[in-house]
Amino acid sequence: MKRLIIVSICSLALSISSFAQAPTATAQQPKPGPEVQKLAYYLGTWKGEGETKGGPFGAAGELSSNTTCEWFDGGFHLVCRGEEKGPTGTRKFLNIRGYDEKAKAYTEYGISSLGDTEYQTGGSIVGNKKTFAFDTDAGGKPTKLRYTEVQVSRRHSSRTRPRRRSTVGRGRSSQRGRLPK
Repeated sequence: MKRLIIVSICSLALSISSFAQAPTATAQQPKPGPEVQKLAYYLGTWKGEGETKGGPFGAAGELSSNTTCEWFDGGFHLVCRGEEKGPTGTRKFLNIRGYDEKAKAYTEYGISSLGDTEYQTGGSIVGNKKTFAFDTDAGGKPTKLRYTEVQVSRRHSSRTRPRRRSTVGRGRSSQRGRLPK
């Protein structure tokens, strides 16, 4: 009986201390900074078309995509869902875009219906140009990937999306396209 009373008192004390530490409705919630607000460009639905050249990342052919992006609760991350069709078939994906305050860089995490997982960090948005540069693996070889995207017009909500992928020492454009909103 004493053991039950002691356990009950300890449980009550933990509950009260947890409640006391919970943020109140009047507590100031953090707000997204100007870097995060630059991601608002991607809100909405985008339909894309383009072509890819054959190489270590896949076969050559026509590409098409449909992507819808919306803010995640709190407004710090953008969640994008979509589908791509290309020479290797259809792929559905989910991407989460954000800004890492500590690294002072944009990040993008993605998964797909083909089992792919991608994490990119080190992105920047300067003016109307978004750039990611990172190391990856293509066909068992270390590869430097550089992805650039130019925001053509906010008024017309269209963008071009050239991707530059190069194996170490050789640079070439492997994908080009246009993504009107």
